[in-house]
Amino acid sequence: MKNDNQTCLIEIVLLGFSDFKTMRELLFCLVLIFYFMALMGNSLILILTIVSRTLHTPMYFFLWNLSFLEIGYTSTISPKMLVNLLSENKTISFWGCGSQLCFFLLFSVTECCLLCVMAYDRYVAICKPLQYPYIMNYRECAKLAAISWAFGIFVGLGQSISIFTLSFCGLNRISHFFCDVMPVLRLTSTNTYKNEVANATLTVVFVLIPLLLIFFSYILIISSILRMLVAKNRCKAFSTCSSHLTVVFLYYGTIIITYIQPNTAYSMDNSRFLALLYTVVTPSLNPIVYSLRNKEIRAAFKKSVARKSVFFM
Repeated sequence: MKNDNQTCLIEIVLLGFSDFKTMRELLFCLVLIFYFMALMGNSLILILTIVSRTLHTPMYFFLWNLSFLEIGYTSTISPKMLVNLLSENKTISFWGCGSQLCFFLLFSVTECCLLCVMAYDRYVAICKPLQYPYIMNYRECAKLAAISWAFGIFVGLGQSISIFTLSFCGLNRISHFFCDVMPVLRLTSTNTYKNEVANATLTVVFVLIPLLLIFFSYILIISSILRMLVAKNRCKAFSTCSSHLTVVFLYYGTIIITYIQPNTAYSMDNSRFLALLYTVVTPSLNPIVYSLRNKEIRAAFKKSVARKSVFFM
């Protein structure tokens, strides 16, 4: 009798962009630059939100979590991709692939939930300003962040365990630069219908529903802003939301194009280029979006630089 949980694979080959031999060096340089930008930019926000007392507010507490997520998110994928772009050995161990998928899902789901929480924070700040200190107190902020992380851990562990306990005794090559759900499922010799249904369900619950909640929150926010009598207040309210909205569009845009599609329409060639956007490019752009469009971040940075200059004089 055949064991459905049999695992024959020791390692998996991540073909990635091996078919683009003429542009691998260029791609390596671009990925390295964006990865460095993501690490430096998000690390700077992490430091500023800790050392600057003016940034000890709910909005920047969630931004701290988002920056931490972005570092973990891109670090799960980028280092291995950089090695594979220059190396002829493009393998990853079977359990290393499982770990990569687990952390990728963990950070992805947590970020979707956290972006939804940040939209709720902006809704309370603009639509219920007098109640904001009571609704978004430290305990509630910590609870919302913890729930976001709990959802991410639940999905990451649950999905990776359910997938990597299937039978893998056939092909060991995937045309992707990291271990994503659909490419890995295509390697198994087991019927994956239940796993595909579970993946689609989780995508709806943790991608579409948070996006709809964000959309609904901003309908209420915009309607409240338009009712403001003072133009200066309207501009200030819009500016506090613009950075978050930009990040939502950057992140959800590529996620939806990649994952919200029928399985028959799934194209590995298209998905890997789209995946570059949300795994490498977006984490590097988010700190720029928040720093360039946020006066408090810029002021905290200038104050920190000035303090360091005085210290070394």
